[in-house]
Amino acid sequence: MALPRDLPVVDHHCHLSPSGEGIAAARRFRDSGGTHLFLATQNYREEPPRSLATYAEQYATTEELAHRVTEETGVVVYPIVAPYPIDLVHVARDLGLEGAVQLQFDALDLAGRWVREHRAVALGEVGLPHFEVPAEVRDATDRVFDRALGIARESDCPAVVHCADLDRAGYADLAARADRAGLPRRRVVKHYARNRLPAAERSDVTPSYLARRELVREVLADAGPWFLETDFLDDPKRPGAVLDLATVPRRAQALATTPEGAECLRVPFVRSVEQVYGLRLEVLPGGRP
Repeated sequence: MALPRDLPVVDHHCHLSPSGEGIAAARRFRDSGGTHLFLATQNYREEPPRSLATYAEQYATTEELAHRVTEETGVVVYPIVAPYPIDLVHVARDLGLEGAVQLQFDALDLAGRWVREHRAVALGEVGLPHFEVPAEVRDATDRVFDRALGIARESDCPAVVHCADLDRAGYADLAARADRAGLPRRRVVKHYARNRLPAAERSDVTPSYLARRELVREVLADAGPWFLETDFLDDPKRPGAVLDLATVPRRAQALATTPEGAECLRVPFVRSVEQVYGLRLEVLPGGRP
């Protein structure tokens, strides 16, 4: 059974780079049946940005890649922009801790403006280090993360979160932060979720699951909202990492062998996008081979 012609196939979180496969990877996604990508910005240089101008250049590169992918492949791309939270840890050595915090604040303000100008659909990746850092650095990243959630609320958009793997308490902490910021919990998206917790243990935070075969089958019956992602890095030094960009459409093709499987896919590809982003996705004519 083929994928329904009206069903979008969405990779919720990936990266593309001008120095990587770029458009070629997007063509592979399309040729496997994919229709929509959520493209998260990243550092396109070896060193993290140390000025707001460099962040502006980074966001513009992501936007240009998004436009090129759509023009050259027909895949619809939604940019997600923000300063990567780990940048603070590295640039604090040069700018000082408060200087690094201020740069993150400024880059978050810029990202929020891009969302309000409809140049991006979410703030991301924002969040916390996934490794141990000194207490003063952790305090600084906490302040930046809380500021990011506040800007997401002001910009009426989701916040896509980078952090360590979460248990029940971790999801509850994200939910409490969202409540303090006034951001609906479902609009806090835990990117790179590698394990499934029952919905009651996720405190209404939205997981974006890494599209590994066993995990996809495990989460398929969940009511949502939830997403599937590859976190494709487009790094020539790590080909195919984290998962290849063709993975989500291939998983969808395998699951759509029954009407029930195809219907379950409407949760991550249609209903969750509407609930979290307020977007209605359509498959454009010729958008799927």
